[in-house]
Formats: sequence, structure tokens, C-alpha cells
Amino acid sequence: MLRRALVLFFLAAAIVLAQGNPDWHAEFPAFQIAGNLYYVGTADLAVYLVHTPRGNILINSDFKQDLPLIKKSIEQLGFKYSDTKIILISHAHGDHDEGTGVIQKETGAKLMVMDADVPEEESAAPGRPGAHVDRVLHDGGTVQLGGSKLVAHLTPGHTRGCTTWTMQEREGARTLNVVIVGSPNVNPGYILVGNKNYPQIADDYVKTFAVLKSLPCDVFLGAHGGYFGLKAKYEKMKAGSKDAFIDPDGYKAYVAERDDTFRKEWERQKQNPGSGAP
Repeated sequence: MLRRALVLFFLAAAIVLAQGNPDWHAEFPAFQIAGNLYYVGTADLAVYLVHTPRGNILINSDFKQDLPLIKKSIEQLGFKYSDTKIILISHAHGDHDEGTGVIQKETGAKLMVMDADVPEEESAAPGRPGAHVDRVLHDGGTVQLGGSKLVAHLTPGHTRGCTTWTMQEREGARTLNVVIVGSPNVNPGYILVGNKNYPQIADDYVKTFAVLKSLPCDVFLGAHGGYFGLKAKYEKMKAGSKDAFIDPDGYKAYVAERDDTFRKEWERQKQNPGSGAP
């Protein structure tokens, strides 16, 4: 009962946030990021497509209502939605995964999810995808298709199975390290001290920041466009910059700022146990 209550609470919080952020469901141009990696999400809810000779990989699905925009973006790039062979997620929250079950049914794609997020992915509770997980992933596991390889890094806290994806893409003579951050955020209502449902949540966040700081990064991406400055970088790219999304310093600054914000909230809650993030 407690777990279900928490799921419903966070679902309600997500709906409130969506209502307050028009970018969540706003159309955004599809474009090539680097090599075989493309952006096909909304103005803030990021969805990535990896194109291979054997079909495509999608990372995230957003809400069910966003699927028409995602399909449109895929087609605008000259690819086929029906060629989706693998679906991955950043973490098991509705703004990133509610549509996974629909994509799975419509394309026959295999859904691969980090072990700790599998129960939420297969849940049929309100706002959950009710999908079938075809392959359970573990920290450091790889997903390969048609010459492309992604590595799943467990970066828990935001959800138990929150996943940061890394891959390498060729861009001209360069090999670029791509990092797609799952989420290091402490959402409103998150209890870091005395959390009976998730006792190790604070320790998991500490592990997450250690992992994020260890990853080599050239191309900085994430589950939300706001993490990495999607709009500004896209405009820069349109103006002619070939390196608009190459931002190792921005990545380091983002991780450091999120780590500092987490630790301040953790200290605040140590002084006020059970208060939850504001």
C-alpha cells in the first residue's frame, strides 16, 4: 500500500509539473546530434534515436500523448517508426516511459530496463506503462545493435534503477564520448533521511555523483533538454556551429551543481528528518 501511495503521489506531482511546463509537450525539430545519434523528443522531454543498419534504438518514450510527435520526428529524419528494434529508458517516471508499452506493441521492439526499475516498468498502475521487459539490465551492461553499442550505468536515487547511458559516436575524424544523464535531481517530496520505503536513497545519490564524475564526456545530453541547454545549443547548431553539443565543461559544471544541491538538501533534512524536499 505504501509503495502504491508513493507511486500515485509522484504521478500527481509529475502531472502538476507538466501543466506548469509547456515545453514538456511542445513540438521540437528532429535533428542529428552526432554520427548515428539523433534527437526526436519534445522541447524538454528528451528522446534519442540511434540509427543502425539493423534497425533503430529509442531511448525514452515520454508520455503517451507525446507519441505522435515522436513518430513525426522519426519520419522527418527519413527513418521508419516501425524499424524500432530496442527501447531503453533513463528512469521509470511517466514523463520518460509512459509510452514504452505502446511502442512495444506497435513495433515489436524489445524493451530493456535496469533491474531495479523493472517492477515500475511492468506495473499497470495509473500512469505506468504496463510494459513487458524483455531483457533485465545490470550496472555496466551493454546494448548492441548493428554496430552501435550503449553502456548502461546505474545512477540511482532519482529512481532505484535510474540509468545514465554512454556511447561513442564518430564525427568526421573524431570519436566522441556521449553521456545521456538519467537524472541526479532530488524531486519535491523526496525523503533523504529516514525514508522507510527507500532507506539507502541518500547513499545511492552519493554513488550516482561518483559515477557521473568518473565518466568521460564530450557530448553532454540528458533526460530533459533543460539539463544540457537543448534550445540554446540547437540555435547555435542552426547558426552553423558543428560543435554546438560538444560541452565537456558544461557537463562537469552541471554535475557539480547538482551534487552541491543534493548535499545541501541532505544536510537540511538531517536537521529536519522526514521533512522531504520542498
